[in-house]
Amino acid sequence: TQVLRKGLQRGIVLSAGSFLVYEAHKLIPGFAEVHASFKVEDVIEQADYLYGSGETEKLYRLLVQHKNSDDAELLWRLARSSRDLAQLGSTSAEEKRQLTYDSLEYAKKALEKNESNFAAHKWYGICLSDVGDYEGIKTKIGNAIVIKEHFQRAIELNPKDATTIHLIGIWCYSFAEMPWYQRKIAATLFATPPTSTFQEALRYFHMAEEADPNFYSKNLLFLGKTYLKLNNKKMALLWLSKAKEYPAQTEEDKQV
Repeated sequence: TQVLRKGLQRGIVLSAGSFLVYEAHKLIPGFAEVHASFKVEDVIEQADYLYGSGETEKLYRLLVQHKNSDDAELLWRLARSSRDLAQLGSTSAEEKRQLTYDSLEYAKKALEKNESNFAAHKWYGICLSDVGDYEGIKTKIGNAIVIKEHFQRAIELNPKDATTIHLIGIWCYSFAEMPWYQRKIAATLFATPPTSTFQEALRYFHMAEEADPNFYSKNLLFLGKTYLKLNNKKMALLWLSKAKEYPAQTEEDKQV
């Protein structure tokens, strides 16, 4: 369905400052059991079904059984699943921290197994950003260039992935509005500190929309927010209205 397709493409919940800052059908009996002769394709198919159904905990339980896999497709899905579980309100603070660090390890392993997997680069960048939340603003800024490089590599490998293009837009927006004290930190970490502009962020948000129109309520929101930063209220109103009218399928859509 349209909702499932959009959900599989997105699979993220990120704030602008994050770089600096339904039961479905009954599962088949034994669905999540590990068998010595399991087929990777079958596990991936099951995982994508659970992901599209919003079964965060069941998905994690399925995939974590394959944490020692050598398959990058399984590993990046496990990284995403670990991160999604960490995002749940029912997850304790201690569990959130552990899952956040685990997700980065799984994404790193996915990259080691297949450097040409675009999703592994994408989720490595996302998970590296998340870990920075626990290690302080200096680490987050220090990781910023690496994060952007992985997003750019993901786009090289899959130029049509609107979510990754959106993420670079968020990266640019974050640096464009970086407060002065964070700029001073960046100046101590880099000979040439990373910078960006709202015009650059706007370009990426439009590129994401061109790659997959109306794919993500948050991209519409940030088109509006960026036009506001550029003092173009007419265009801001256009995109903010689109965001407001977006059919809310997820909690994030409602927040938008």
